[in-house]
Amino acid sequence: MSFTVEERGNPNSPSYRLFFKNAQGKYISPFHDIPMYADESQNIFHMVVEVPRWTNAKMEIATKDVLNPIKQDVKKGKLRYVANVFPHKGYIWNYGAIPQTWEDPAHKDGDTDCCGDNDPIDVCEIGSRVCSRGEVIKVKVLGILAMIDEGETDWKVIAINVEDPEAKELNDIGDVQRLKPGYLEATVDWFRRYKVPDGKPENRFAFNDEFKDKDFAIKVIKSTHSFWKALLDQKASAGELICKNTCVSAGDSPYCCSAEEAKAAVGETCPCGKEEPIPPSVDTWFYYERK
Repeated sequence: MSFTVEERGNPNSPSYRLFFKNAQGKYISPFHDIPMYADESQNIFHMVVEVPRWTNAKMEIATKDVLNPIKQDVKKGKLRYVANVFPHKGYIWNYGAIPQTWEDPAHKDGDTDCCGDNDPIDVCEIGSRVCSRGEVIKVKVLGILAMIDEGETDWKVIAINVEDPEAKELNDIGDVQRLKPGYLEATVDWFRRYKVPDGKPENRFAFNDEFKDKDFAIKVIKSTHSFWKALLDQKASAGELICKNTCVSAGDSPYCCSAEEAKAAVGETCPCGKEEPIPPSVDTWFYYERK
């Protein structure tokens, strides 16, 4: 199963979009049309890479846009970039999401006592290769961190690309601690402090800031998949989410998007144009003492 991407708009501008196509060249939604599993028998999942490691642009699957392309998040009219909070430069993993999952904002999680954040479940891929934006990779799940972000449950799955040279050695969260000492501690530190330069408080975590193991992580992913299924079966409120898809919903579903409709939606966006400059402020470093 292979996927390609098509750029629209000007990179580093609010018009920029990254649309997805399947092997047949058909436009698809990375939220709904890419299967969650790459190999269910081996618990291998697909991951859509939104942010390559060491970059700062806060790119994400646009859950409220037709076909859910990747675009840069905007806050108060400005493109969002994550700050460099010393010693972390940009994102410290390849960051993205598992398709066909959804953290339901109407469901209060029993472990975190908070509702979902209304997004697909996030993934931090810890392999050695820096991935490309929009790449769809196959990952082995190793564990999970329960972040509480402004009162919402925001799970962070820890995974590794199955093609990574170290993938065979990493099978659970304890292996990450043993073979990549300091990486998990840096991950907690990153998520705790990344919003502080924007004037926000530090984020909190359930389970005393500890990672849960692979089995727990897979259980959480499966639960978010069941929430996603309920969403597409119209058994859960979509709110502002766009659930249109070209491969999953039957023809009589309001969420079924024809190939012509999908092509028209892409055609309404600007053609790929000249790259805009990234603001110099993105290279600023922030230093502050841990509490």
